[in-house]
Amino acid sequence: MKKNILLIHTGGTISMSEDKTGAVKPGEKNPLTEEGQILSSLANLVVEEPFNLPSPHITMKNMMILKEILERYDQSSGIDGAVITHGTDTLEETAYFLDLTLQTKYPIVVTGAMRSSNEIGSDGLYNLISSIRVASSEDAQNKGVLVVLNDEIHTAENVTKTHTSNVSTFQSPQFGPIGLVTKQDIFFHHMPSYREKYEISASCKQRNVVLIKAHAGMDASLFYAIRDLEVNGVVIEALGQGNMPPATVPGIQALIERNIPVVIVSRAFNGIVQGVYAYEGGGKQLKEMGVIFSNGLNGQKARIKLLVALDRTNNMNEIAEMFRL
Repeated sequence: MKKNILLIHTGGTISMSEDKTGAVKPGEKNPLTEEGQILSSLANLVVEEPFNLPSPHITMKNMMILKEILERYDQSSGIDGAVITHGTDTLEETAYFLDLTLQTKYPIVVTGAMRSSNEIGSDGLYNLISSIRVASSEDAQNKGVLVVLNDEIHTAENVTKTHTSNVSTFQSPQFGPIGLVTKQDIFFHHMPSYREKYEISASCKQRNVVLIKAHAGMDASLFYAIRDLEVNGVVIEALGQGNMPPATVPGIQALIERNIPVVIVSRAFNGIVQGVYAYEGGGKQLKEMGVIFSNGLNGQKARIKLLVALDRTNNMNEIAEMFRL
């Protein structure tokens, strides 16, 4: 029996076309809507299109709209799963936000494409078909929000875009995919051991958390400027295991003294940050100052998590505990 699947289109390359000049852009019509016959053979689809945006245009407001749609269908009966089509540039952020904040009973899959609908080797329709199949699978239950592209199933927490144009761009560097899509079956070979869920309010989208990247020779000037902007939080992609150039330390201290939470992740692709190095600017000093160390998230996801955390509490110890998980 076919499942009832909610299909939410949000825009992105998967819904764009290439013109004669080679430019990829949205058209008047989403080309995926012309594939109704193929898609309807997979599931009974309920289609929503709340907006049609390239993913660099996606904001926290748009993520909240998706959350509200998914919760509305969860409260009504008859939906067995959901698929969201999304641009790939910020796909992992939307997926992770939904993973942290949704309490829905049915599986949710986010997918996209690296090639537009009329390019040779277009991957959009194939990824959408795979995603509908995963969302329809009983084995996809209780695994959080999933990201499906290129025959692989990833968790929202671990997946990241690793290549600017390759169709296999989405990878989970430390853990790999949790499942595979074949022509006949959906296979899950492991699942997350722990899932976080947080209630949030509408005010979450009004907060401002900035993300900056450390570099050799960096000084404190940017941190003082951020402090004076009165932001709500700061995430730093630090060096190595969580170290910073020594000249940045006074600026970081100024943020902490203003009670602005500062979260450290690594700009390195793999591993977690740790308060190990005891030299000036080293992770040990930063941790003793009150900098919060994140357990394995990349910068863009740590920013999403800090936005969610600040909606719950301003207590630094409670925020630090959330990032320990």
